[in-house]
Amino acid sequence: MNPKFSNLHEEDFSRRSVEIVQAAKDSGVTLRILGAMAVYVHTSHDALAIQRHTELKRLGEGHPMFTDLDLMGYSKQRKDTSKLLEKTMGFVPDFYVNSLFGGNRNIFRHPEGLFDIDVFYDKLSFSHEVRFGDNSERGRLELDFPTISLADIVLEKLQIHQINRKDLIDLFVLFSSHEVSDEPKLECIDGGYVANVLSSDWGFEYDALSNLQKLRTQTAALVDSSEISEEERKKTDARVSQLLSIVNRTLKSKEWEKRAKKGTSKPWYNEVDEVER
Repeated sequence: MNPKFSNLHEEDFSRRSVEIVQAAKDSGVTLRILGAMAVYVHTSHDALAIQRHTELKRLGEGHPMFTDLDLMGYSKQRKDTSKLLEKTMGFVPDFYVNSLFGGNRNIFRHPEGLFDIDVFYDKLSFSHEVRFGDNSERGRLELDFPTISLADIVLEKLQIHQINRKDLIDLFVLFSSHEVSDEPKLECIDGGYVANVLSSDWGFEYDALSNLQKLRTQTAALVDSSEISEEERKKTDARVSQLLSIVNRTLKSKEWEKRAKKGTSKPWYNEVDEVER
């Protein structure tokens, strides 16, 4: 299926995305930006990284950077989220998708067709699950604003079983502009949290490590094509190595060890069906 692209310049789309999340906060609704837009917003402090995100054409030559706006919220605020987007902001709900997946996911369309909003609740459930909790008292959405945390962005990308170029570009931009730490630190990727998530799920870790290797291969190819510098590749590779070191030394759970014995003899990821829009 061909993706539906946003009809906005990336800076305008970014500004509007942040305004939506801020309006939600002002109304007592917790929403955070996911995906490529989260990478773009979180990287806005780094001019070179933003330049790369734009120049590398993550969605291909002749296409804009983004398709839609992905948000994460809490299921306990689903009705408030719908009310905010529909009644206050004028977005039009996709009744077909929302009736089928309303418990986990809602889609809303801009009244002028500029972009769609895809709201997920509590978790992302694709090749592997990335959980955020179901309320503000014990959830992860309070860790950052206006996006999900850097660690969660990394997990969101690493969970993809069949990762493609656009997601590898997002990971490159993220690692090139943020350091990795083994504990929570401001504007750092929390490698300790990433490792703890992977240490309880062998299948998730298997795909995550594979994707990190693909990231290295992608950055090497970008150097060969003179799209990034060798210095950028080395910086990214060093941070990937640091994350791998943290993952490798983290104690695995009994569930991880039990599943590891089966290896790839049985499916280790979930099949993903794209929602028709």
